[in-house]
Amino acid sequence: MTHTLDRVSTPAYARPAARRAPARRPAEVPFDPDETPLARTRRARRMARELAVIHPDAHCELDFTNAFELLVATVLSAQTTDKTVNRVTPALFAKYPDPVALAGADRGDLEEILKPTGFFRAKATSVLGLAQALVERFDGEVPGRMADLVTLPGVGRKTANVVLGNAFDVPGLTVDTHFGRLVRRFGWTAEEDPVKVEAEIAELVPKRDWTMFSHRVIFHGRRVCHAKKAACGACGLARWCPSYGIGPTDPEVALKLVKTPAASDTE
Repeated sequence: MTHTLDRVSTPAYARPAARRAPARRPAEVPFDPDETPLARTRRARRMARELAVIHPDAHCELDFTNAFELLVATVLSAQTTDKTVNRVTPALFAKYPDPVALAGADRGDLEEILKPTGFFRAKATSVLGLAQALVERFDGEVPGRMADLVTLPGVGRKTANVVLGNAFDVPGLTVDTHFGRLVRRFGWTAEEDPVKVEAEIAELVPKRDWTMFSHRVIFHGRRVCHAKKAACGACGLARWCPSYGIGPTDPEVALKLVKTPAASDTE
């Protein structure tokens, strides 16, 4: 299928913002220390429910057929787009379909395959070490526990949560750059450290929803709440968001910033 980078004026997930005045000082950290924990939890859960309406198709945008493929793809996704990783992994997994095969890969051949992802030498080192560790310590199987996953080369809590949530159905919060940016804009946390962000958001969102909630937040960050210019006037979360006004609030202007699903992985 040919992807297009065209933007659309009325995407299905663009929900007109409720008319309201922008926050007086939206550029500052929107976390309100005077908001009670109960009020913040209620607001967060209301926003989470709305995200489910806005992005009913949210899912992991990395292509995979098993836990090993997802683990490697997630490691490769650092500092590049999921779309780029998805272009590389078919050839990668055709040549190295399991940890044993990847552990014995020729480094030059591996680097050539990984070159489009950027930082390919470092990534080759990571996935070689990852595969070798799986073979040597886990009998060639991807472990299904956080404590084991984070011992693998190139695997931190973010990667582990992606694998646990999407390959093992173990709920996890994926705190990537989109996720961290949005939950801070939502005023749910003022933390910058991903581990602290994960801990605070875990208190606001029911555990059973963590994996899908992560996908929805990331979808929203890629399509609507962009890093440089948020589409505030086309955002269905506007009425509960203290950062409303950091981007254009005029609906027609904002709609031009909303990206199609095909274009969402370019940011």
